[in-house]
Amino acid sequence: MIDYLCLRLWAGAVAALIWLGGIGGDFAEAAAPREYRSEKHIFRLVPVGGPFDQAWGMAFLPDGRMLVTELDGNLRILQPGKEPSAPLSGLPRIESYGQGGLMDVALDPNFTANGRIYLSHITDTAAGQTTAVSRARLDGNQLHGFNTVFVGRAASGTGRHFGSRLRFAPDGALFVTIGDRGRRSSAQDLSSHAGAILRLNPDGTALDNNPFVSRSGVLPEIWSYGHRNPQGLAFDPDTGRLWSQEHGPRGGDEVNLILRGRNYGWPAITHGRNYSGTKITDETARIGMEQPATYWVPSIAPSGLTVYRGAEFPLWNGNLFIGALRARLLVRLELDGDKVIHEERLLTDFGNRIRDVRTGPDGLIYLLLDENDAYIWRLEPL
Repeated sequence: MIDYLCLRLWAGAVAALIWLGGIGGDFAEAAAPREYRSEKHIFRLVPVGGPFDQAWGMAFLPDGRMLVTELDGNLRILQPGKEPSAPLSGLPRIESYGQGGLMDVALDPNFTANGRIYLSHITDTAAGQTTAVSRARLDGNQLHGFNTVFVGRAASGTGRHFGSRLRFAPDGALFVTIGDRGRRSSAQDLSSHAGAILRLNPDGTALDNNPFVSRSGVLPEIWSYGHRNPQGLAFDPDTGRLWSQEHGPRGGDEVNLILRGRNYGWPAITHGRNYSGTKITDETARIGMEQPATYWVPSIAPSGLTVYRGAEFPLWNGNLFIGALRARLLVRLELDGDKVIHEERLLTDFGNRIRDVRTGPDGLIYLLLDENDAYIWRLEPL
């Protein structure tokens, strides 16, 4: 009898060769499927499509296609197995600046009815660049009615720490991350959106039941603060809990369970140091400030986060998956409540900067790479 695992391997290899034949010989040689053995699952890493230049965010359309942003201002559509579309029309020119440009993309919870998508991007103000959120209606390969609904009060002349992930909550609220914009003290300043995670109505206004709505001198959109540069944000589909991860400086990257109105400490408490090696603070804990679920020293530069819930990898159910830019790998974290109890590092020989991590509607895990001529990859069980 033919071994079932061997049969799946053969079928996967044949499908990949057919797919790669439609993309081009150079990519076929460099991006063949790769098999990996983790602590709990055997899986293969399979290319989905590309190439993209400095891709930043992705979202899954109901028809199986994917929206992909590129930092230099392009939004493209990818049909898996084909080359990406030309940049979509109807998007104003968005210049990249430092770490910012066109960043995340999210579908409206009522997308099938209204066709609306949301984009985070930088925008110019009199005081410098800041993070903004805009929305538009997607019709085919065109955007219509592009409109900026929120501009963060987080302007700075630096090109650092724009955030910026977008996630819709189960109740339809839009969560937005903004980094400290290279000004550390801003993360403890509640009159600024810098270093905060925000909770907005889809029209960009603050919700009436946000934690600081009634406090004088505090911006009402703030949900949590004391963040350095959060570039990962995900809801657990089963529990509704919100998780985030953020870049530390030289060490001190964090994973946090995000709770209403809480202070996550940056820069008053941190496990990181200045890039020169000197101390930022002697404190790693303080009353009234949250402790991370886990942290990394040295830094892995985390970016992209998903809470896995799916039937394809049952032994990973409830685990966090985080991409790493500096470490060039994928991290799997097991949880016990609000604490990380085990870490496994996957794809340690992959050699690519992973910018975004998502669970697809098919129950598979997708990786978006942050490089030129880079591709989207997918983890498939064996």
